[in-house]
Amino acid sequence: MSDLMRFGVSLEKNLLRDFDRLIGGKQYANRSEAIRDLIRNSLVEDEWKKGKDVAGAISLVYDHHKRELMDLIVDIQHNYQDMIIASQHAHLDHHNCLEVVIVRGKSDRIKLLADKLKAIKGVKHGSLTLTTLGAGL
Repeated sequence: MSDLMRFGVSLEKNLLRDFDRLIGGKQYANRSEAIRDLIRNSLVEDEWKKGKDVAGAISLVYDHHKRELMDLIVDIQHNYQDMIIASQHAHLDHHNCLEVVIVRGKSDRIKLLADKLKAIKGVKHGSLTLTTLGAGL
């Protein structure tokens, strides 16, 4: 017997139309899969808010010509080496680099690391992508 459960949802016509347009643009096969993803996203967000063990990716774009910037990025990463699984460095053009740092640990420490890295002078853009360890999904 399957663990699949069915339930009904009532929505305003306009909201359902907009939802169908949204999920069609994202290539969902049906509403059920789109709703499952929305629920999973909410559960992942809840893990982050509750300070649980999570995973994520910190992306940084910076000018590699900025003096001592790369050394500072590496120094900060060394201070959080217990959470850093891997990092990848890519050259975007003559001036700009992309650094992606894959992390695992308590959400509050990951956010602190991301904030420290994004705040470094010379970092043009930084973002933290939140995800889960997947055990509860």
